[in-house]
Amino acid sequence: MDVAALAALILVVGVFGFLLLGAPISVAVGLSSALAMVSALGFENGMLTSAQQMFRGINNFSLLAIPFFVLAGVIMNNGGIALRLINAAKVLVGRMPGSLAQTNIAANALFGAVSGSAVAAVAAVGSTMGPLQAKEGYDKNFAAATNIASAPAGMLIPPSNLMIVYSLVSSTSIAALFVAGYIPGILWAVTCMVIVYLYARKRPELKITEKISMAVRAKILVDALPALALIVVVIGGILLGYFTPTEASCIAVVYSLVLSFIYRSIKIRDLRPIFLDSTRTTAIVMFLVGVSSIMGWVMSFAKIPAMVADAMFGISDNPTVLLLLIAVVMLIVGCFMDPTPAVLIFAPIFLPIVMSFGVDPIHFGIMMVFNLCIGTITPPVGPVLFVGAKVANLRIEDVIRKLVPFFIALVIMLLVVIFVPQLSLWLPGVLGLT
Repeated sequence: MDVAALAALILVVGVFGFLLLGAPISVAVGLSSALAMVSALGFENGMLTSAQQMFRGINNFSLLAIPFFVLAGVIMNNGGIALRLINAAKVLVGRMPGSLAQTNIAANALFGAVSGSAVAAVAAVGSTMGPLQAKEGYDKNFAAATNIASAPAGMLIPPSNLMIVYSLVSSTSIAALFVAGYIPGILWAVTCMVIVYLYARKRPELKITEKISMAVRAKILVDALPALALIVVVIGGILLGYFTPTEASCIAVVYSLVLSFIYRSIKIRDLRPIFLDSTRTTAIVMFLVGVSSIMGWVMSFAKIPAMVADAMFGISDNPTVLLLLIAVVMLIVGCFMDPTPAVLIFAPIFLPIVMSFGVDPIHFGIMMVFNLCIGTITPPVGPVLFVGAKVANLRIEDVIRKLVPFFIALVIMLLVVIFVPQLSLWLPGVLGLT
């Protein structure tokens, strides 16, 4: 067995072996990649090169956006911003059938758009909307399923840390990816709204939110306007060239912190746990980025992407079949792996394949993020599923039954996003980003 084949074998067997032993994905990837590197270069050179690759992976200015966007999201989650966005969502969709569930979806989309975190959205919005829906006669499992299914829309609507990671491994524009996520993200939320509408039509006992006077509507929207303005400041500043995405993330932190102090929902003593919370999340993401850089070197050395491409082209050289095959693989991967390591591992493998038959890397990035967003709401790993069920104090298996219609509808929408590339590319093209 030659050196490259041995390295590939150690990498693949090692990752799956460590995962079966219960090791975290970052440890499994890091140790397996380092062992494969040692087998290829010897102990001293292998360890030295592993350290260099790990440092090179995280030594990227664009990655500084991740800790700041994470911190901004934690501040918003603790700063009274979620409640104002929920009230604004109630004004926007409160007269639709199943109004409270529709409000839940709109609030998740709005909160995700300013925080970039599906887990933060499902916790913040669910803890507020769940009791309200139960009081109005909604089935608790359906209410939790609505909250869980709609929360990942915020991972598509910018700012999105997952798109920053994809930008790193694909060398595509962060600004273009951010803008490309708007239409698919909105379509995700609309898909969930359609399911709720069909559910509510069969249950006339579900009340429509009481009519709100125009004066009260205006007051609620004005109250939420500073939070919503963050989207304009961050994305508008990037598109107009006033600052980079990394600088925009710093502005998001300052803006959300000042806003939370104005709302008087955060005190100085609250900053320490907020910083600790964001530091833990950032450490996990950055460590994953570092160890995935070692894995990337090993995969390149062992020619794994070329082997995967040859295997897939051996099945079919039809672009439609290959895109469907990749979508199925990513749906399965999303069930067992968090989105960040999945992007770091599989984007370098699949991107050259899809680009060989003319798929735009921005379109593929949105396809991949949409795919992995579905994975966050499916067992056995789905973080949004578990947090949403925990917030609602419900069993996973009961919530899953109510999630099935959402899951089917979102998979159908995934196919639409895959095979209608203009949904991802039209807006960046209009703004001159492609």
